[in-house]
Amino acid sequence: MRVFVTGGTGHSGSNIVPELISAGHEVTGLARSDTAAAALSALGAKVRRGELQDLDGLKEAAADSDGVIHVAHRQDLLPSGGIDAVAAAELPIMLAYGEALAGTGKPLVAAGSIGSPGQHLGRPATEEDPALPGGDEHKGTLRVRNVVETAVVGLAERGVRSSVVRIANIAHSTTDRSGFLPTLIALAKEKGFAGYPGDGANLWNAVHTRDVASLFRLALEKGPAGKNWHAVGDGAIPFREIAEAIGSRLGLPAVSIPADELMVPGYFGFLANIVTQNYPASNLITRRTLGWEPAQASLLADLDNGHYFSAS
Repeated sequence: MRVFVTGGTGHSGSNIVPELISAGHEVTGLARSDTAAAALSALGAKVRRGELQDLDGLKEAAADSDGVIHVAHRQDLLPSGGIDAVAAAELPIMLAYGEALAGTGKPLVAAGSIGSPGQHLGRPATEEDPALPGGDEHKGTLRVRNVVETAVVGLAERGVRSSVVRIANIAHSTTDRSGFLPTLIALAKEKGFAGYPGDGANLWNAVHTRDVASLFRLALEKGPAGKNWHAVGDGAIPFREIAEAIGSRLGLPAVSIPADELMVPGYFGFLANIVTQNYPASNLITRRTLGWEPAQASLLADLDNGHYFSAS
């Protein structure tokens, strides 16, 4: 297939591009800079110069392809407009893809969040749980982006083989430089201990980025329309165990942070509202439908490999 990819130089995208090429697909990546173009070429992809703001250019690229994988977002909008501005800019992109691909049955696979169905289900989230609706009361939270996921799934009604890959809270790999784990490690170094909220029994999920890449490929190749897929390797890791693994590698104690409105923000800062949540998730439907099986190191094994601490 001739596949158009956005975000091909990011943490996920830089694994997706070689995954597609090794499977025999021809990849064209969107690049807004010379640096991005060089990185895409180094991965073996063709380069299409352009920007996410150019909706006509994106429609043309989509129409010229046999399928689209979208993992980019307007990161430049975060400092001024936050997640609200990012989501507002992304929705027209998905609708533009819909115009280009309507009635063709071609695949559109977009990145989503494992948290979009919510964290208070009383059970692991499944692929059949819809993304929760947004609204003004959710401004400034990740939930405002759910409208993007809903729009992608809805394109199935217009003859697009569209689907969303919900990526786990923690995507880890040897190329992870600015994700959640490096942030937790930096916090532990700064504070002198690895913190976890309360008893640390709240459950988190994680996935290796190379497993994310293989799932995007499978969704592109054979995923039915209008579905959500769960890129989850570890579906339920107690947060305390993550802190203990980080502390062990750094030679620091793992310490409970009292779960009140002052202490948790005092350690975790802007992450306070996130680290206290419960995020168990299932990947059963994804595995059964697409034949996807996570094959890379688990989160705790990846931490134990030591590459996250090479500069310590």
